[in-house]
Amino acid sequence: MDPSALDGLRAGDAVVLTGRALTLRDTSAARLVRALDDGATMPITLDGRVLYAVGPSPAKPGDVIGSAGPTTIGRMGRFLPSLLAAGVSAVIGKGELHGRDMSAFVERRALYLAAIGGLGALLAKHVEATRVVAYDDLGPEALLELRVRAFPAVVIIDRQGHNYHELARARWQRGGLSSAGSAGRRRA
Repeated sequence: MDPSALDGLRAGDAVVLTGRALTLRDTSAARLVRALDDGATMPITLDGRVLYAVGPSPAKPGDVIGSAGPTTIGRMGRFLPSLLAAGVSAVIGKGELHGRDMSAFVERRALYLAAIGGLGALLAKHVEATRVVAYDDLGPEALLELRVRAFPAVVIIDRQGHNYHELARARWQRGGLSSAGSAGRRRA
């Protein structure tokens, strides 16, 4: 992701992503973090990469991927500080982040983006290609690279540390939920 484009994104902005993302699964994330902790050679560079917390279902004949909806990001919390420290620029998932998990994004000036849960079949239509890049022995937990086009997401934590969930909740408590979004759709 272009760092200058990331600086302009704000919590609540709708974005569409075109490019490459790595899948973030429990077992492959654990292996990546173990390799980082051990100083081992990494199977792929994480610098500037986007990770997508997703557990895609198997592809039907003729499809690139099965349903590809986001996984709850809280499941990946223990891995996020190390992955962000390795240079990951953004993570896509669903759900809220708090405390240490959120602070890792703020400290590393990384983005947390949310994709809408329950739309796995629709989101799969935005995946043009997949390939295993590491840990093929893990089967469905292998580290995949996805080529995405016009993949919809919302900025939850921006590079300035603003958290859309917290901002929206505060707005709701003040009775002003009608202006829940910000500037509209942006490309990253």
